[in-house]
Amino acid sequence: MISAGLAKITGHVKIHDPNSGEIFYNDHNAIHYENISIAMAQTLSDRNIGYIYQMAFGNGGSSVDPTGVITYLPPNTTGQNADLYNQTYAKVVNDNSAADTDPTNNKMTVFHTSGNVYTDILVQCLLDYGEPAEQQAFDNSTNFNGEFVFDELGLKAWNGAADNLRLITHVIFHPVQKSLNRQIQIDYTLRIQTLSNINAV
Repeated sequence: MISAGLAKITGHVKIHDPNSGEIFYNDHNAIHYENISIAMAQTLSDRNIGYIYQMAFGNGGSSVDPTGVITYLPPNTTGQNADLYNQTYAKVVNDNSAADTDPTNNKMTVFHTSGNVYTDILVQCLLDYGEPAEQQAFDNSTNFNGEFVFDELGLKAWNGAADNLRLITHVIFHPVQKSLNRQIQIDYTLRIQTLSNINAV
């Protein structure tokens, strides 16, 4: 007998201010299926690579014309070397890594209920008041191309070195400015679900 199952991976991103409760984005993201399949195989075969390591932020996912109309680029989900359009910041979110300087707020948690055919990985990242160091004092920028006016983010898997990560998810959203006067919290959920179990001879 050959047991065959179908697996589905979905992602959901919530970007919000943990103090005011303002929600900047609350929707699904795109999965890079080739890269995430490689990462899962590497992890399951105990290669010590493939695990989620970093959350990356960028400002190249959209453009705003003089009338204020926003045009969004498609997520990058093709090719093993896919990346953010223009990465400007990143944080380590693997709380098992010594490179994670704040594992209380930047961490991963696995959730599973016995009997369910899905398991969730909650990746949490906090952009605190003082980071990034070069940010503006207030969230009133009129420059939508500012270095820390984020409109894209993605999860990256460890591939042997900090400068050799593999993009496994990508999401494009309305520009959000990170400034000194506010925190931004990202709750990024990946759901790994078995769709069916088909037995064949």
